Amino acid sequence: MNRELSPSIALPPPTRVRYGVLAFVCSLAMITYLDRVCFAQAASNLKDVLGLNSVADLRWAFTAFALSYAIFEIPTGWLGDVFGPRNTLIRIVLWWSLFTGLTGMIGLTFLGPIAFQFWLLIVIRFLFGIGEAGAFPNITRALHNWLPFTERGMGQGAVWMSGRLMGGLTPLVWGLLVVHASMSWRVAFWVFGGIGIAWCIAFAMWFRNSPAEKPEVNEAERQMIAEGRGDQGHAHANVPWGHLLTSTNLWAVCLMYFCAAYGWYFNITYLPEFLEQEYSVKKDDLLGSIYKGGPLWLGAVACLGGGLLTDWFIRRTGNRKWGRRLFGVVGHSICALCYLACLFTPTAFTFFLAISMAAFWNDLTMGSAWSVCQDIGKRYAAIVAGAMNTIGNLGGAMAGFITGAILDHYLTAHAAAQGLAVSQLSPAEKSVGLLPGYHVNFISFAIIYGIAVLFWLRVDATEPVVPEELLPESGPAPQPEHDEHVQPPRDQIRGSEPRQPPEA
Repeated sequence: MNRELSPSIALPPPTRVRYGVLAFVCSLAMITYLDRVCFAQAASNLKDVLGLNSVADLRWAFTAFALSYAIFEIPTGWLGDVFGPRNTLIRIVLWWSLFTGLTGMIGLTFLGPIAFQFWLLIVIRFLFGIGEAGAFPNITRALHNWLPFTERGMGQGAVWMSGRLMGGLTPLVWGLLVVHASMSWRVAFWVFGGIGIAWCIAFAMWFRNSPAEKPEVNEAERQMIAEGRGDQGHAHANVPWGHLLTSTNLWAVCLMYFCAAYGWYFNITYLPEFLEQEYSVKKDDLLGSIYKGGPLWLGAVACLGGGLLTDWFIRRTGNRKWGRRLFGVVGHSICALCYLACLFTPTAFTFFLAISMAAFWNDLTMGSAWSVCQDIGKRYAAIVAGAMNTIGNLGGAMAGFITGAILDHYLTAHAAAQGLAVSQLSPAEKSVGLLPGYHVNFISFAIIYGIAVLFWLRVDATEPVVPEELLPESGPAPQPEHDEHVQPPRDQIRGSEPRQPPEA
């Protein structure tokens, strides 16, 4: 039974162990983007070793990753909710690091005929996506366990800022390693896979699933993390799937994220080749690397800024519903306009500005979107985050395929108009044939972001997917591993009942 703290008892200042957790998950977000964005940088190398006509022929590989990434979001989120994020994250990072390294094997003669290796690449990308699928749902679960209510937006914003920043830096890193340092593109994949393995070792040694399992956390920090939550239970096998699947609030969040991912995926799939073909940006050019990474760099700033803004708005007004919703509506509205501006960019620099501002305004919504998953998911935060990311990445998978199909359609039509096969077109003619297809895609991105705004108007951060009174009784918390068992301090003082934050 909880006891009121005596006014004469003063707790020491809270420790800051939670920021070490934030640093670990931010570094993991960086690794996820390094490993997925490097594939787009290697697209031209893979196109050459596989004998393909254009990067559009890799759409099956782009789609395979996005599809498996989407399919396995909820299962890996469930694993994190049930067994804790620590073991789940270690296993999935090791898994995808293996397939990052295997990507560098494509084109080697001992793997068999080139036609077989094309399909092998698709399988590798699918298996790679299975691993990466669990990253952000389990990061969300870790943050749910470790951050107080008033730091959720900041935490999610910092995570997505880190990921986007690394995604933006990847073209530069790739250029420095592969072009200027003459490292083989294959070796680059092996190095990137090794980074993930090193992260797992450090994470296993330091991270624990909850503050109660970490002796370095003092009572003041534990109370700060617990305050205002009211959802301290753990999810187990009795997950109320019926309530989750029929929640209109959750569906609004998921469909909004579908729209957001559909347009954004262009930045990590077709953008490098577009800049090289349509604006003659050179692969080994420093400025070109900045252009290719620009959308993710500006997106990184917006992720953190949007997370801080949503927390500030809620602290200032007490209105959590509009504190999450407002930045989604504004961000995706302006993002749609920026994609339309991409139709009128005569130079690489003006296109860089337009596409980067589209990414900025899209990513301003990220802190709000992922904080909503914690707000409405509560003890099922990882499952809800997995559901949102599942539908979102189905949008990315669809975009990867449809974008490539549209480009292929216009390129084939251009070649047919001249009585030639696509393989007979010069690089300049291919650029002419592809440009209308790119424009059609930019228009479709703008329309879909407009639809995202409508879904944001339905999202309500104060409406849990499972009402508190309907939550099933949770079993005992997952048992820590033998080396993690920590007895609570003998002088532990229980705080007062959690104070609920103001809501709309």
